[in-house]
Amino acid sequence: MDFTLTEEQQRIRDRARAFTEAEIIPHARENDARERFPAETIRKMGEAGLLGGVIPREYGGGAMEWVSDALLFEEVGRGDSSVRTTISVQVSLVQQVIFRWGSEEQKRRYLPPLCRGELLGCFALTEPGAGSDAAGIATRAERRDGGWVLNGTKTWITNGGVADVAIVFARTSPAAGHDGTAAFLVETKSPGFSTSEIRGKLGLRASNTAGIVMKECRVPVGALLGTVGEGLRIALGALDNGRFGVAAGCVGILRGCVEACTAYTRSRTQFGRPLASFQLVQDMIARMAVDLEAARLLVLRAAELKNRGERNTLETSMAKYFASEAAVRAATDAIQVHGAYGYSNAHPVERYLRDAKVATIYEGTSQIQKLIIGEQILGVRAFV
Repeated sequence: MDFTLTEEQQRIRDRARAFTEAEIIPHARENDARERFPAETIRKMGEAGLLGGVIPREYGGGAMEWVSDALLFEEVGRGDSSVRTTISVQVSLVQQVIFRWGSEEQKRRYLPPLCRGELLGCFALTEPGAGSDAAGIATRAERRDGGWVLNGTKTWITNGGVADVAIVFARTSPAAGHDGTAAFLVETKSPGFSTSEIRGKLGLRASNTAGIVMKECRVPVGALLGTVGEGLRIALGALDNGRFGVAAGCVGILRGCVEACTAYTRSRTQFGRPLASFQLVQDMIARMAVDLEAARLLVLRAAELKNRGERNTLETSMAKYFASEAAVRAATDAIQVHGAYGYSNAHPVERYLRDAKVATIYEGTSQIQKLIIGEQILGVRAFV
């Protein structure tokens, strides 16, 4: 095992770090307070070549391997999880799905502008009655007049209100079960497609989240992604990549907590001594540091399997479960270390906690991750 980063991996990490320091961190507090989507930041990321991910250069991508992808998400996650969430959906759930399942025409049409940040995408799977139960979607797709007509409602869709193109999952035949699901590439300006922004969230306040309503939304026959019957397979495969991005972003939150607490406790004096010299303070920071290294190694193991083209559902679920829960623990302790100051937005640690919590919920809750891990180990499915 060699944990040394290659020159290319270091270069990508350093570019992402410099961009985060210059363009993301200075605006994170205000964007969070105002629930303002940082459209300009996302555009600049595209211009800087930081949105191409693992997509090949022939489609406008960055041709990264998966370790570099993880390092980028870690750096951005340390700066602002709202931005990291936006690009996780753009890169992990939208671009990679189109690259894997799209036709050559779909790839040529959508991937280059998505990788440049000229188009934004969203992944419309969750519905009011279908969250963890991805197979329970009720949105309908009917073949009609030489195309498809979509009817249904989606909710809690990241980028939903700002996206130019949506990957929408629907049932083409309710009686066919899983075999009746399909995925569609829907341009959000299509007639019958409307959105409503969801505000007042606990965290990720600068990330756009929306509900989507489709009423007689007509799309061409070429909007079908893959084939009819592959919808659930596409969705679950995409979530493996989405969970990877979330896990790497949580490593960034963990690192942010360690760095913030280190700086604060060295400068803060109580009882005539630096706060860093108190045993119980060191106890909390030590636990954060161990969780940080463990989470990063779990992410890098999943990345290495992805680089090899090997199945990584178990390893990715482990990384997402551990990193998200560890980020919540670390942020909770980081607020405690900062005391009353940590309870205000004068320091980033309170935002780290609010942002970390949703990582235990979206892209599959921690409970769902444990069931996935259990099934992979035991060979017995605990839920239908």
